[in-house]
Amino acid sequence: QEAIDRKEKRSETFKTAVHGVETGTHGLKTEELGRRAPQWVRDNLVTMCMRCKEPFNAITRRRHHCRACGYVVCARCSDYKAELQYDGNRLNRVCQECYIFLTDHVVLEDRAGKHKGILEKGAAELSGKSLLCSSLQLLDKNGKGSTRGWFVIPQDDPLVLYIYAAPQDVRAHTSIPLLGYQVRDLPQGDSRHLFQVAQSGQVYTFVADSAELKRRWMRAMARCAAGITHPEEGEDADS
Repeated sequence: QEAIDRKEKRSETFKTAVHGVETGTHGLKTEELGRRAPQWVRDNLVTMCMRCKEPFNAITRRRHHCRACGYVVCARCSDYKAELQYDGNRLNRVCQECYIFLTDHVVLEDRAGKHKGILEKGAAELSGKSLLCSSLQLLDKNGKGSTRGWFVIPQDDPLVLYIYAAPQDVRAHTSIPLLGYQVRDLPQGDSRHLFQVAQSGQVYTFVADSAELKRRWMRAMARCAAGITHPEEGEDADS
């Protein structure tokens, strides 16, 4: 019974969330794992290993693709081989989770049951069920530089703004509690669509790609700051 429960729990890892258009991926159903070639997650959609969450770099932590699920993973997390039916049962490089699922072998560093922290929620998972998600820029405090990222307000945690470096990252690099913030419109400068959220001297300045996107974000943030957590009628759940 323990083996059955463990396998069912691992199966949940591969159930597909509803992804937005910009995520560009479609996951495999559990029963298709190893039987059908996956659609690979594009390298430019992630900045960290989709399994262990360690950042990639060009020298010591390079990108690899799991041939079973299509995730972008590091060498350590893809140091496994499993027979894949769609490739004539030849051995292929797979990630740890797919290796366990496909072979029923147990490995010492199984993280399947590890509790997820507040930032360890995947961007694609949250984006599929969000009040609003899109690419934005966050300006530096001096206003001279900016960082582009993937911003999400989840339906199940609507008082928090999650900020990811890329739309398929499996861990947010920061989060901002929105409750109590003031949302401010800013004049358009250098053809940029600017707005702010501020509270007790803490100010965040954002740049949207269009006036319409700016309007939607200001509206969503203002509602969350006021503690209104249900989706607004007539508004799309995400971007």
